[in-house]
Amino acid sequence: MRTPVFELHIQPMFRATDQEHMTFAVDLWDFDSVVANADDILSRIDGAGMPPDSEGGPWPQEWIALFRRWHESGHKRLQLGTAAFAFGQTSSATTVTATGTFPAAGFTGWLQLESQTDSAKTYVLYYEAPDAPAPGTPAAFTLKERYRATDTRSVFVRDSGGVQQLH
Repeated sequence: MRTPVFELHIQPMFRATDQEHMTFAVDLWDFDSVVANADDILSRIDGAGMPPDSEGGPWPQEWIALFRRWHESGHKRLQLGTAAFAFGQTSSATTVTATGTFPAAGFTGWLQLESQTDSAKTYVLYYEAPDAPAPGTPAAFTLKERYRATDTRSVFVRDSGGVQQLH
């Protein structure tokens, strides 16, 4: 069974109402804050029936089990990657390309749309480490994200080096 990952499995379970009602004690969308308070969060969602019905209702048992599995397996999270980025445009498509080498064997990665406004869109480059160290050498990668050429918004990419504008 795959090890749960904070950004993929845990963070999305915290609803906006959960975040709003818990800001006095913990930032539920911040990895470090959730890790520091994981025992308390687990006791509240499991034993205390939190959140209350008036605030969205308790989590389903599957969510509680997933949070427990994430907590007990060491709080896995994604890493920001590093790559060379390129922006290309044809008459039919716009392409954002990331080219690089993973930090170790067994890693995977992808470009993910992080945010968008009327004037800009921002992608983030994520790496996911394997659940157990993999033998071999790090693999080279080329990751692409395509969208319609009629989309003329500015394009930004966030990686371990910060945010850079491509277009």
